[in-house]
Amino acid sequence: MPDDKSIPLDVSTKAPIPDPVQNREAGLHHIRVVGGGAAGLELVTRLGDTLGRRGTARITLIEKSRTHLWKPLLHAIAAGSMDPGGHELNYLAQAHWHHFRYRFGEMIGLDRKKKEVWVAATQDQEGREITPPRAFRYDTLVIAVGSVTNDFGTPGVAQYAVPLETPEQAMRFNRRVVNACIRAHAQDKPVQPGQLHVAIIGAGATGTELAAELHRTVREVVAYGLDRVDPEKDIRIILIEAADRILPALPERISEATLRLLADLGVEVRTSAKVSEVRAEGVCLASGEFIPSELVVWAAGVKGPEFLRNLDGLDVNRSNQLVVTPTLQTSADPDIFAVGDCAACPREGHATPVPPRAQAAHQQAAHLVKQLRRRLAGQKLEPFVYRDFGSLVSLGKYSTIGSLMGFLVGKNIFIEGYLARLMYRSLYKMHEYALHGGVKVFLGSLGRGLSRRAEPQVKLH
Repeated sequence: MPDDKSIPLDVSTKAPIPDPVQNREAGLHHIRVVGGGAAGLELVTRLGDTLGRRGTARITLIEKSRTHLWKPLLHAIAAGSMDPGGHELNYLAQAHWHHFRYRFGEMIGLDRKKKEVWVAATQDQEGREITPPRAFRYDTLVIAVGSVTNDFGTPGVAQYAVPLETPEQAMRFNRRVVNACIRAHAQDKPVQPGQLHVAIIGAGATGTELAAELHRTVREVVAYGLDRVDPEKDIRIILIEAADRILPALPERISEATLRLLADLGVEVRTSAKVSEVRAEGVCLASGEFIPSELVVWAAGVKGPEFLRNLDGLDVNRSNQLVVTPTLQTSADPDIFAVGDCAACPREGHATPVPPRAQAAHQQAAHLVKQLRRRLAGQKLEPFVYRDFGSLVSLGKYSTIGSLMGFLVGKNIFIEGYLARLMYRSLYKMHEYALHGGVKVFLGSLGRGLSRRAEPQVKLH
């Protein structure tokens, strides 16, 4: 019999099929968290280690993927400077170790009256059903489904550009880069214009970091015997941004320093350049200019997943993010919370909500752990206060640039080089520490460091 209150869903009527195990675990508070990104996974891990371990509440993670990988690493995987295998975390194992339940599936709907989350069926690669459509009852629901790429309706993006939302997409792009280099080396004619050109649309943190990483890794790929390719002549990286400067969301000083370094690398930067269409052979700008490119990455914007628009009356903003109150509860339902990139959380003193950054997800997860304990105790919830500790941009082995907000010296300070790189790496270590604790983080880092010495420094397949 089922070990939780999951109900098979009748796909023809979109209604739950009656289940005999409706009253099992009656009286136990069920907290369902949808989405196992940075915020969701940290949240269920901490709740499992406290409320789940003590049997105070039943904690469940609903997630459409099998493994977790910290999203800020995707640009390194796409460039080939990182093997995802050493950094992925298995949800089923994490749930076993930290006293929560993992349920495989994608959220597709919600019934607030019945307090049910609707989850789609899953299939394997041969089309065989793994799990049926189901509905999960909840007492408290936390939506942490992150964000997806916003193509703003630009023609050709879905067909010809690669987004960087998932490890699978990042690995797909990396394979295309390596294949393009091997193809150029093996062909009996010279490299054609645009054949080894990469157009990166969107010069936010992801696009800018990818441009710098690719400059190095593509040259390392070519160095492994692909001597018919001339990196300086044949390989071209173009970074395209609609705003008047790169990294428009970050301080101007960071933008200027990053632009200088990209220029030194030979990365071509186009600002105030709006993309009107993406084609198989390149990118069209609104100005009428055509940029030939065999490989196109779209990193120009993010929004909430489309299904959030139809969640039984929950409010969303123009970016399709769920509108939440300062306590992270959705504006339409106090039993439903939202955290991370999918939430539009108000920020005191600012006209815009809390920015979609890794540090925001980490802070919201930590805050909500405390608030859900207060909720179970019948206490008043406290508002979330975002603390901006600064912004860092990693340009691979070339440099790291950023600013730290004044929690150390009372004012903002600009940093770059080794100190900035150390601070950037510490963000990932904080995420790992929240999931594993200090001992496992140390052993994992040591193991990855040793294995890197026996392998190529760039992914070649």
